[in-house]
Amino acid sequence: MSEQPASVALAARTEITGARRLVVKVGSSSLTDAAGMLDIARMEMLVDALAAARGRGQDVVLVSSGAMASGMGPLRMRHRPRDLASKQAAASVGQSLLVGRYGSLFARHDLTVGQVLLTVEDVARQDHYRNALRTFTRLLELGVVPVVNENDTVATHEIRFGDNDRLAALVAHLVGADALVLLSDVDSLYTEHPSHASARPIQLVPDIDELEVDTSGAGAEIGTGGMATKLQAARIATASGIPVVLAAAASVEAALTGEPVGTLFQATGKRRSRKLMWLAYASVSQGELVLDAGAVRALTERKASLLPAGILEVRGAFHVGDPVRLVSEAGTVVARGLVGYDSSDLPGIIGRSTRDLVAERGAGFDREVVHRDDLIVRSRKKRT
Repeated sequence: MSEQPASVALAARTEITGARRLVVKVGSSSLTDAAGMLDIARMEMLVDALAAARGRGQDVVLVSSGAMASGMGPLRMRHRPRDLASKQAAASVGQSLLVGRYGSLFARHDLTVGQVLLTVEDVARQDHYRNALRTFTRLLELGVVPVVNENDTVATHEIRFGDNDRLAALVAHLVGADALVLLSDVDSLYTEHPSHASARPIQLVPDIDELEVDTSGAGAEIGTGGMATKLQAARIATASGIPVVLAAAASVEAALTGEPVGTLFQATGKRRSRKLMWLAYASVSQGELVLDAGAVRALTERKASLLPAGILEVRGAFHVGDPVRLVSEAGTVVARGLVGYDSSDLPGIIGRSTRDLVAERGAGFDREVVHRDDLIVRSRKKRT
């Protein structure tokens, strides 16, 4: 990644200051002290900056980690718990402390907060995804600042959504945000691990797919994420038309007022529909369709729909409207799509032309297995 002049990075920050709606994510280590207790001074600085953005006419959604860390102090836990039950207990105690403090701090600015707790299922299932959208839409219409966190207390699997970074990117697209700001204890993306003397900060990333940096090393002990999860979040957002700023939490005011702090990842793709965004990054595939070479070319080169004739095999159990993977004979995933048939109906029609199927079974079999408008083809961007 070549170095960018400050003037270029500064000019690009109008994408942040001109944003109608912002999603701001803050990590656990940026909100708590070494003992795991909430650092009120840090929270005040964050809330003051977000309230100022609201005062400039911007909608703000806050994705905040810190529930588990907040609960560690009251429960006299000296270290981040490892077992699921203890994590859930700490999150249960800490979530009320965290949101209660946010409520009192935002109230100083005559702003009301609303707690939104999400699980992976809430973004993985399309009906839950729509319900979440309705909730966010109404909260923002009412002038409320949504405070979002993963619902750690009821998770049935290991609590980790990428330290909320990936969740923040999905929320940014869900609410129609114009920019995503990731706040951390790291002040920028570096050319290599910041501990190395030769490491240099990167101000501007025009295309994240061309990025080559060292992201080894874990995050702070109190948090769960590192640079890799932040780059994943940036990749999701920028590919969907949303610019991202990665900056230190201590620089939140500067980041939100357009100063060239941290790293700006410029948007590289067009804004996708919420349905396609969900399909690409949030949905859980229910099965696979194995395609012949001709069908793979039709999908990837001609942007065609998937017809029964191009399918070699059906794997898994699914229903109409479920997300499925479309794979080549070699097993390479070439696309994801919303299927138009139940899995039980496909074995009898795969490999056959729609013309023959209509003649034999009727007009109901003239439809695509996956329509091109319900497809996300895997990017095959060339690298140099």
